[in-house]
Amino acid sequence: MNSILNLSLLRKLVQIGAFVFFVYGGLVTGYYLEDKISRSLPALSCAYDHQGADLCTLIPIQHQMDHRLGEAIANGGNLMMGIMPTLITLGTFLLLFVVLNKAFCGWICPLGSFQEILQIIGQKLGLRRHESLSENLVERIRPVKWFILLLLVFAFPLLTGMGMLNHDLGDPFCRICPSRILTTLATGDSSQIYLDTANTTTIVTSLLADFLFGLMIALALTVRQPFCRICPMLAMHAVFRKIGLLRLVKNATPRCDRCGLCAKACPMDIREIHTDMESRNVTFEDCTLCGRCVEFCPDQDVLQLKYTRFPVFSSSPHYFKQRKKQQSQWQKRTLIGWFRKRSAIPGTESS
Repeated sequence: MNSILNLSLLRKLVQIGAFVFFVYGGLVTGYYLEDKISRSLPALSCAYDHQGADLCTLIPIQHQMDHRLGEAIANGGNLMMGIMPTLITLGTFLLLFVVLNKAFCGWICPLGSFQEILQIIGQKLGLRRHESLSENLVERIRPVKWFILLLLVFAFPLLTGMGMLNHDLGDPFCRICPSRILTTLATGDSSQIYLDTANTTTIVTSLLADFLFGLMIALALTVRQPFCRICPMLAMHAVFRKIGLLRLVKNATPRCDRCGLCAKACPMDIREIHTDMESRNVTFEDCTLCGRCVEFCPDQDVLQLKYTRFPVFSSSPHYFKQRKKQQSQWQKRTLIGWFRKRSAIPGTESS
């Protein structure tokens, strides 16, 4: 392995490129293509970002639950005509998903990349970090993403279309999603950070949105990927993870139950990577296919990122030693440490 290049660094470069394109994509593709893509291909970035090259698949689903299926049920219309747009949206999502699988979360998602940047900032500021959450806390957090997906993406918009809820709940997840605030702020638009006083529903949702965005920033400085753990997109990916071409594969050996370094390296605290000795496909529901567990596995080919049957990246003792050394050096470099070292040098202290 090159002394500088590693999988994590490569992933950071991909994340930065993806962030620039999917947040500022309209500046790259031009207005005509931007309009065509964002109106027809639900996939990646936020629809509230008007310079984006694409839009999140969650917003068309919410609108279709509200304006198509919900209204069809309420008015006695053709249910197939109400369901068909959602099926087309899911089909488009699956085309992308089969190619990328859950690597969308670990390599491309703008919000996931932002949280990793905050983690780096927190580490360099010397803040006390929580490398791993407790197993009990992780187990309590995991169901939250499913409740958000079922309630805010499907149920509430559907009930709104049926006339049973306030029309402002037609896209409830988008109203509280941190990505909406992040991507619009990134383009210089501060209109999404506001208190909408139109009615009680908008007051509550706008307050909740600002609170979640601020909480995510505060937590991400010391906790790895806080919002990713409850993101409904992660839940959607989990439903279809078995059909993705890219996957995490484990070739368990008797040594696998000893070190647990793969689980410690996982930013989503998936301990099953370490404890599961039977499953070959270990792309678990919270996995983002970031590849850190493969990087920090010390045994040859025990963990692999595979595209169909072809290994893309495999664990190895040599890579592990180099990567661990790089990680140790990286963690030692903090601003606090730099200032302390500088103040200890004669002549650098102010008189």
